[in-house]
Amino acid sequence: MMGLLLPICCWAIACSSFRLSAPLAAFRSTNNFAQSNRCISLSCQENGSIEDRQQRQHHRRRQVLQTLSTLLITPLLPANAVQEVPTSQAATSAGRRGCHTDTNPSRTVVECRGEIRQFSPDGRLSGVSATANGVSTSAVRNPSRFSPPWTYLTETSDSKVAWKSLVEAVSGVDGKLEIVELTDEYLHAVVPTEYPPGLTYDDIEFILRPEDNVVLYRSVSRTSVFVYPLTQPVSDKNSNLNRLQKIRDKLGWDEMGMRQTGSNRV
Repeated sequence: MMGLLLPICCWAIACSSFRLSAPLAAFRSTNNFAQSNRCISLSCQENGSIEDRQQRQHHRRRQVLQTLSTLLITPLLPANAVQEVPTSQAATSAGRRGCHTDTNPSRTVVECRGEIRQFSPDGRLSGVSATANGVSTSAVRNPSRFSPPWTYLTETSDSKVAWKSLVEAVSGVDGKLEIVELTDEYLHAVVPTEYPPGLTYDDIEFILRPEDNVVLYRSVSRTSVFVYPLTQPVSDKNSNLNRLQKIRDKLGWDEMGMRQTGSNRV
């Protein structure tokens, strides 16, 4: 009997082991498959990030090459090199005439010689642009550069006497001043620009209007300097206005309107 039971028990144990080992094997197989899928997914992500890095590096290389090609094609200029800019294309000479513009990376210099009366189509004194330093009785469109006419009636009613007094006062206001044109009713003088120093000249003009007992005038610096990023010229420290006030104070004449107080720009 015992000989019969022993084979039966062995067979049962073997069957039980088979039933337990089959699900375990299946579980292990499924787990290995999931791990394999996870590895594939991580591998794809790593590959994707590698591709992204490669694309960014390629893009950066292209930008560097483009920059280098631009530098090779464009002539290299030293820091103080001057480039001439046509007046019609320079915002720094807007509203001015007969100008020449020089610019470099640090500043722009505009010199205008076409604004005195001889170049005026209507024979009047020119106004003063916002891109220039100075004052004028004709700058009615730019109040910060407008100054009222003078009347000489506080001295005399004789226009010829008044004109003679004006010529004397102008001649004595600055030892460096030079009268370059003088008629019975027009005076044009030049004097080296005081501020900013080292530039060209200030143009000073007077016109006599005997029918109105007044004198019109204009005093403007030919040259304006613009320093990046300023959009207005470096100030003349009101040197044009102050010179005119010295002339008027010497004459003792009155202004026919509110006095121009000048600019506070640097």
